[in-house]
Amino acid sequence: MVNLRPSDLAREHGLSAQAVRNYERDGFLPPAERTASGYRVYTEVHAAALRAYLALVRAYGHATAGEVMHAVRDGSVDDVLMVIDRGHEQLLRDRATLDSVRVAVGRLTGGAVPEPSRSTAPFTVGELAHRLRVTPATLRNWEEAGVLAPERDRATGYRRYGPADVRDAELAHLLRRGGYPLEHVAAVVRQVRTAGGTEALAASLEDWGRRLTRRGLAMLEAAAQLSGYLALLGESG
Repeated sequence: MVNLRPSDLAREHGLSAQAVRNYERDGFLPPAERTASGYRVYTEVHAAALRAYLALVRAYGHATAGEVMHAVRDGSVDDVLMVIDRGHEQLLRDRATLDSVRVAVGRLTGGAVPEPSRSTAPFTVGELAHRLRVTPATLRNWEEAGVLAPERDRATGYRRYGPADVRDAELAHLLRRGGYPLEHVAAVVRQVRTAGGTEALAASLEDWGRRLTRRGLAMLEAAAQLSGYLALLGESG
């Protein structure tokens, strides 16, 4: 294999050589061999690892990308696939949330669309938190901010989240991951729940749709880069 320097790997991505060394230190790249004088020697395997890691960052974020690369390092291919599957599951749920909000906007603007299904039993705060992978305290914060307005069980006083509440929570989760502050999230959810001010929301929905498309394409690129890296590891193993 061709020997590469940290600067060779860095140049392809507009990074510093120190950033490449940091990625190796953090376990995102395989350990490099050293020359007699102590200089790192990288190979195409390291270059492929860096491409895969950066593609994963663009698709899933730093935390998930790091989790994947650590699983690869540990030889846990099933764990790698599990993390990737969770990402695709979240994207699918985000698309479903977007469709649900579009239905709600259609209802607000006079479109003939069905009401949310009432066949699903209400969620408890713990059940909804588990569904969204957030803490119950997060849901209570959203309620305080006006994002959620669950009913209370008359006998126990516990919060009960019906289909519309679940839709609002999914929407809030989508917006929070997009970096929107709670005040903005609450305003958007109110637009969905009331009969006014849907034009700005419709424009936001188009923007969210484009973001989801970009994320889906980034996931495809990440999968391709990760597959190439795994293939090289198999050849060099």
